[in-house]
Amino acid sequence: MIILRKLKAAAAAVALVVATAGIAVADPITVTDVAGREVTIPAPAKRLLLGEGRDLVTLSVVHPDPVSVLAGWLGDLRLLDTDTYDRFKAAYPAIERVPLVGSTNEESFSIEKALSVAPDLAVLGFAGHGPSPRSKEVIDRLTEAGIPIVFIDFRGKPLENTIPSLEILGKVLGQEERVARYVSFYRERLELVKSRVAASTAPRPKVLVDMRPTMDGGCCGSPGKGNLGEFVDLAGGHNIGADVLPGPLGPLDAEYVLTQDPAVYIATGTAGGAETGGIQMGAGIDPAVTRESLDRLAHRPVVGDLSAVRDGRVYALWHSFYNSPLNIVAVEAIAKWVRPDLFADLDPDAVLADINTGFLPVSLDGSYAVALKPE
Repeated sequence: MIILRKLKAAAAAVALVVATAGIAVADPITVTDVAGREVTIPAPAKRLLLGEGRDLVTLSVVHPDPVSVLAGWLGDLRLLDTDTYDRFKAAYPAIERVPLVGSTNEESFSIEKALSVAPDLAVLGFAGHGPSPRSKEVIDRLTEAGIPIVFIDFRGKPLENTIPSLEILGKVLGQEERVARYVSFYRERLELVKSRVAASTAPRPKVLVDMRPTMDGGCCGSPGKGNLGEFVDLAGGHNIGADVLPGPLGPLDAEYVLTQDPAVYIATGTAGGAETGGIQMGAGIDPAVTRESLDRLAHRPVVGDLSAVRDGRVYALWHSFYNSPLNIVAVEAIAKWVRPDLFADLDPDAVLADINTGFLPVSLDGSYAVALKPE
């Protein structure tokens, strides 16, 4: 009997070895985020806490089923960009059941709600609407709960951080191959703009980028050193905000704007432009509606006196390009508008169409890059 029991035990051990031989143990995943922090997770993340809801668009570039990996998120996309949110809701009805951990800003972010959704990874922005590396209490509480954090950035230094941020997300979500395809596309489009500007010796026209203007908001909120201003410089223009604003965003004095008298005026708009008196842009919005609101904003005090407006070089961009890996559409639109001598052949609408068909599970069509005078 003893021998029989030993034989049975040995057979069971052999069976266990055979049964588990094909099961690979996942190696831990280590990344260095844009804040310079080394972060290790045991396996690809399956329950993300998004510190900014707008990063759902980013997540859509990275993951074929972005809502399936959402444990909780800030409500900025749901509350401030209802048209884009509705596109995702139509494709992924389960998005309605994803818990909100705050409304539209860092002050509303609830640590208790964030902990209650039991994420296995928190994805936070380096700067923006939600918690950032300066949010010590949020970082401490998440860390104490054993929830790893990675910081990404498409807002402050997009030319430096867009590709690394995508690659970080690709790695922690086990979607490196998918991300590599988009990065290849992105690099190719970016290098086209860089190479043409590098070969040109023509003067750089002055450009004013007016961030989310309204009729009663004065003039003007602008990118400084960073943000959309980087794309102006990349495209062969001169962002007048960079001369006086040390950070990514800030206000410009009206007298300064008049003195600079930029040759090109680019404003940003959102789906909420109808409520705020701003420029209406985004998913499902007719470009004719954008042009109507852009025309009104371009002829308000100060801006209406600029050479850019008198000469008809007036344009509008979707505001959310300023914090998104879809910013390559903004790069090409700005290049076409600022340097038509170099980029008359570019078609930002076609680039967005390529992204919609080749990389996004939800199509974003509507009004995203518009000239006041149709080209």
